Amino acid sequence: MLKSLLEEKNFSIYKCSKLSNIPYTTLSEAVRGKTSIAKCSAETVYRLAQILDVSVEELIEDAMEPRNDFEAFKSTICHQVKTTDELDFIVSVLTADTIRRYWRKRWYLEAFYLLAMVDYLSRLNDIPLCTKYNDIRSRSLEKPLYPRDVRLSMRLDADKNIEYRCIEKAIPEFLRFNIIEYEVRDVY
Repeated sequence: MLKSLLEEKNFSIYKCSKLSNIPYTTLSEAVRGKTSIAKCSAETVYRLAQILDVSVEELIEDAMEPRNDFEAFKSTICHQVKTTDELDFIVSVLTADTIRRYWRKRWYLEAFYLLAMVDYLSRLNDIPLCTKYNDIRSRSLEKPLYPRDVRLSMRLDADKNIEYRCIEKAIPEFLRFNIIEYEVRDVY
């Protein structure tokens, strides 16, 4: 995440080190992942948060948040959509800026999936798209990402029509990011 924040501010490690009075080596090791930001001194984290214009909590939280299996992540999101009001879901994701947080952490799959879900629900509810994420909307995965069960079927069955049938059924907002998804409401 630190590397992404530095890129957003157009800071080199050297420039950030000078502006924040954090030793270059300390900052360099944190940016390169050799040292967790959560293990840095409170003063270092505080100075870094000030320079990067983020909260101390955000820096530490991102360092301590474990990354789950993508299929588990998808399942969690789909269950949240199913069990909460769609508008409340959209508002909570946009208010917490979760998409940008994932993007900064370079969790591109999660950012794409969550943005696709917000865009999909926005279309269904006639809500204009939040333009805050247009930079992310201009990108996509290099290769199509099929659900786990479809990938397994593709390995076991030589029938290439499986891929085409999945793409035909795919939800456009997910397909934009090269994510093949067609069942976000019928989850158990």
